[in-house]
Amino acid sequence: MPRQFPVAMIFGAMRSVFFALILIVGSTALVLGHIYVYRRLVRDAKLRPVVRRVGLGLIIALGALVPLGFIMPRLVSRAYLGWLTFLTFFWLGLLFYLVLFLGLSDLVRLVGRVRQVGQVGQVGQVGQVGQVGQVGLGRRVFLARVAASASLVGSGVVTGLGVATAFGDFDTPEVPVKLGRLPPALSGFRIAVLSDLHLGPVLGKRFLQAAIEKTNSLKPDLVAITGDVVDLPVDLLADEVAVLRNLKSRYGTYFCTGNHEFIFGAGPWMDFFRSLGIQVLDNRHVPVGEPAGFDLAGVHDFRASVFDPEHRPDLEKALAGRDPDRELVLLAHQPKQIYSAAQAGVGLQISGHTHGGQLFPFTFLTWLSQPYISGLHRHNRHTQIYVTRGTGFWGPPMRVLAAPEITCIVLVA
Repeated sequence: MPRQFPVAMIFGAMRSVFFALILIVGSTALVLGHIYVYRRLVRDAKLRPVVRRVGLGLIIALGALVPLGFIMPRLVSRAYLGWLTFLTFFWLGLLFYLVLFLGLSDLVRLVGRVRQVGQVGQVGQVGQVGQVGQVGLGRRVFLARVAASASLVGSGVVTGLGVATAFGDFDTPEVPVKLGRLPPALSGFRIAVLSDLHLGPVLGKRFLQAAIEKTNSLKPDLVAITGDVVDLPVDLLADEVAVLRNLKSRYGTYFCTGNHEFIFGAGPWMDFFRSLGIQVLDNRHVPVGEPAGFDLAGVHDFRASVFDPEHRPDLEKALAGRDPDRELVLLAHQPKQIYSAAQAGVGLQISGHTHGGQLFPFTFLTWLSQPYISGLHRHNRHTQIYVTRGTGFWGPPMRVLAAPEITCIVLVA
């Protein structure tokens, strides 16, 4: 008999290549970003030698801290992990905005130089072109210092406001969604949506308790958790996540996986959620509101098979055996899962993953991979999608023009 090709080995190789590419691209961008910030903030400003050495040492130290932020959970005591992780990712956020503001200042200076040279050329004063092209050292240093100062202030203000927003109160929008197949008896049914909590080194039990209290205050009939609850393995975080059992609703709490569950062990986490009384919708559906009700389905994350070939999203399996005349609500972590959902006759898909962009203007890059970023959208005649901005954050501990939310979706017949 011919030997079967090792499928698991193929998935393993693909996974290794995927993470290697991410590592190479990310590392290159980080190194270039740190070099650019040093050149614009320290070198071009012509600071005193001792200040330049201190600035160089500080940027090198902060740059070296970044890779440690991804391996510290297994190396550092839980008592110190939060602060070290916060510092690491706060620097990443600040670095992003420093590069952005410095880049804008360079663009403004470049446009100014081009216009100045053009104006001199139009007048015909050839002798002045050389003067314009060789701006005096004093003026160059002055402009460099102005740009550096403005960028420091601008990025500091933005990141400060971003941190305050990330750790501030949750928005609680109430979103009515009209569904054609919903029984009139269930009109007004309230679904509270939690997503992207990202509990781990920075966000812990206190944050989760505040989110639970806010969720319970919405008096939901059902709580939907659309993935990315955790950013640590279950053995390091179980005690803090256990307070999820305090969520209160008439029909209980339902969960579908996000990509971060698979990074930190989806199997153990799903078992733990079940132990809390949470229904895990792992490619399956359940009836809600019998005898006259709707079906609630959930599928694994869009990229689950990259981490675990045995847990790919399978909408066909999730919907097997259901009555197609009943209304259907789907929990799917990534908005891009809407395409298969629409083909399957889903009335409403509830998703997260995008964080609403989290750090503006990063929002525009999110559009490259997701069809919807936040809010309620009608995908086609029969299918709608709601994308929450999420409750927590990942990476930089800040949210810029993307406040955290706990949404109450109100189904309307």
